[in-house]
Amino acid sequence: MDEITITAPADFHVHVRQGKMCELVTPHVHQGGIRTAYVMPNLVPPISSAERALEYREELRRLAPDVEWLMTLYLGPDITPEEIRKAAKVGISGVKSYPRGVTTNSSAGIEDYGVYYPVFKAMEEEGLVLNLHGEVPSDPEKNISVLNAEKLFLTHLRKLAADFPKLRVVLEHATTAEAIECVTSLPSNVACTITAHHLSLTVDAVVGQPYHFCKPIAKEPRDRQALQSAVLSGNPKFFLGSDSAPHPSGSKHPHIQENAAPTACAAGVYTSPFLVPLVAHLLEGFGALDKLEGFVSSHGRTFYGVPAEKGKRDVRLRRTGKEGGMVPGLIRGEGAEVVPFWAGKQLGWEIIS
Repeated sequence: MDEITITAPADFHVHVRQGKMCELVTPHVHQGGIRTAYVMPNLVPPISSAERALEYREELRRLAPDVEWLMTLYLGPDITPEEIRKAAKVGISGVKSYPRGVTTNSSAGIEDYGVYYPVFKAMEEEGLVLNLHGEVPSDPEKNISVLNAEKLFLTHLRKLAADFPKLRVVLEHATTAEAIECVTSLPSNVACTITAHHLSLTVDAVVGQPYHFCKPIAKEPRDRQALQSAVLSGNPKFFLGSDSAPHPSGSKHPHIQENAAPTACAAGVYTSPFLVPLVAHLLEGFGALDKLEGFVSSHGRTFYGVPAEKGKRDVRLRRTGKEGGMVPGLIRGEGAEVVPFWAGKQLGWEIIS
């Protein structure tokens, strides 16, 4: 086929930042084919109240009015059962948990899930989704690193699923075969997002390339194969969450100053401006193009209870010609810039409407 029509694609994990970067990247969500976007709350300071989440949503609506923005709260001391009930009344969709210090803007993250059991109970009762960044903090003395942090987190996932059987839980941006196996084994209230870049990358492609570096880091070829197989299976537990995470190009490279240590490389891969064509390109590459609509629309929408208005928000793709589908090397706006994933490469699909 040379054209594909997809019903209202949805991205159930996206970062659109704040300030000048937010102004630059927020319209890219619609440009990349997404009609419903589930927004992460790790701003500075984090979004920890329903009131702040609604203010942020209004800002995003101003910048991209054709996108349905679903809002989340940042799990921390300010999130109480009372705040959960308030959030449910005003349409907040979920709560994101970050283990402290594992990724961008996670210094306010949690260290003990047990402390938040009353919050999780309120979420279970009110129908909010718990979104889990599935890593444990690195600890050299315990041989914990970015390479095994996700595997070691899965015991927490299993316990939360057992203790809250009616709470919808999403393991975000899975990167390992063990994560896929774990989510598959758990009941239907547990699901999993998979990013476009993790369907493409292994750790070898990250080494030496800062624009491929993200948290969780891409793993071994067997892990990438497990992610691809999960999509190929058509299992509705697995759906798109891009974790598209823009950073200024300068923050992706260490800065060196006299009498100071070099800065760290920011963790994040940016895919929003061409997300749906990228996913189509990747899925076709491993024989799963027929699973595209389920992966980028219906599976996630069903899990979250966010139905599409059929026909009104469809996205049409067509195969690119020799000159089409080129990913730009740099995207600039007023006071902000970002280097996208696969800069300078050509995609096999493009959006035509």
